[in-house]
Amino acid sequence: MRILICEDSVLLRAGLVRLLDDAGHDVVAALPDASELDETVARTNPELCILDVRLPPTYTNEGILAALRLRAASPSLPVLVLSQYVEERYASDLITGGGGALGYLLKDRVADVTEFVETVDRIGRGATILDPEVVAQLLNRRTRDSRMQRLTDREATVLALIAEGKSNQAIAATLFLSEASVEKHITAIFQKLELEPDESGNRRVLAALAHVEHGGPTATGETRIHPGDLS
Repeated sequence: MRILICEDSVLLRAGLVRLLDDAGHDVVAALPDASELDETVARTNPELCILDVRLPPTYTNEGILAALRLRAASPSLPVLVLSQYVEERYASDLITGGGGALGYLLKDRVADVTEFVETVDRIGRGATILDPEVVAQLLNRRTRDSRMQRLTDREATVLALIAEGKSNQAIAATLFLSEASVEKHITAIFQKLELEPDESGNRRVLAALAHVEHGGPTATGETRIHPGDLS
């Protein structure tokens, strides 16, 4: 199989080239970043592309954006994405983006050479293979999203203001409510999000993070969680 690699780590890139060569594959290109990826894919016509999620220059989402771009241009091109950690949002975008064979693995899986080579072969033959950790976290995210659906419109508004870092008093003033009413709404939010009370007062932060992860907007478009607003 003709394989293109895009991985910034010199050692991992060289290791992948050697591993795949030994397995009988033809590595047509091994790139350190995505700056020439599209041109190289067009020139070398690979049968599988292996990309790191985080690539230069920002080491955030260059690899996943490149994978999405490749799949949009050539939906049948198999793509295997390697990541140091589970990037939930990026994984979700890639999985739901359509296209052909797909793999999303944590880099730790490369250490098991036999399993990794088998995974490469299966993706090349048209399979979609997701790391168990990716599946688990995406399912957990879906559970969080379903809990968010339990909130009333008023509770969702209160949660958005919590995510802005507003105190109970500020929320009451913004919504023209009494502080007692705000406290009742916050208690209901904690219950519906299944956030148990603890001594650290982290429920407020966890609720705000659930709001952000769900894609909820704030009044200002920003999310500010202040240590002084955790109680």
